[in-house]
Amino acid sequence: MQALIERSEHEGIHELRFARPPVHALNPALCTQLRDAIADAVASGARGLVLSGGPKVFSAGLDVPFLMTLDAPALHRAWEDFFLAARALAECPVPIVAALNGHAPAGGCVLALCCDYRVMAAGEYRIGLNETRVGLVAPEGIQYLMRRVVGPHRAERLLVAGEMVDAQRALEIGLVDELADIDEVPARARAWLQDLLALPRRPVLETRAIARADVVAALQPERIDLDRFAAAWNDPDTQSALRALMAKLGK
Repeated sequence: MQALIERSEHEGIHELRFARPPVHALNPALCTQLRDAIADAVASGARGLVLSGGPKVFSAGLDVPFLMTLDAPALHRAWEDFFLAARALAECPVPIVAALNGHAPAGGCVLALCCDYRVMAAGEYRIGLNETRVGLVAPEGIQYLMRRVVGPHRAERLLVAGEMVDAQRALEIGLVDELADIDEVPARARAWLQDLLALPRRPVLETRAIARADVVAALQPERIDLDRFAAAWNDPDTQSALRALMAKLGK
């Protein structure tokens, strides 16, 4: 099986790096390997994790050309694999930093929102939940994750318009926590973790579990309503927008 997650260790911090170039599109195999890599890292004693992608694209989100080839049951399973990967991040018992060394639209943004802290490459790189622009409706639980970090009113504006914001704007509104030169993003992610891990371990982990209980709750099946989400895939507006996206990608 092709390795779609590259792993490295830095003094107890494990970095999990997407390895599906050019844009690390999220297919079922990658989502499954991400879940397994998180579990393996924790089992082997990782004290913290860094999730990275790049260069220039952290992850472009779900692999739409692949999804367009699937029948209804396979499509449902593919989306389920993605949401299970997001839940694995949310439920991880040790802190995770998203090292956003490039663009993070749609599913890439979702995964970042599931992490404890987000370091993004400075410059023209963009992040956001642009689902409405490709004919999709972000589930309520995913919308909650955006509201949680930018506030209800701003989240409404971003979600309804499917807006992608650049790195500086993302920092200003709290969508990311820190900016760094693109080549330094993973190092800055590790530095934040090292500072956190220097604190008393049990109080940090227990406080974190309480503070992030709402993130875990947001990704439970009843907040995602996967049956409704997958069924909407064949809506005429959705299919038209997806075909337009496919044509754009083909160029």
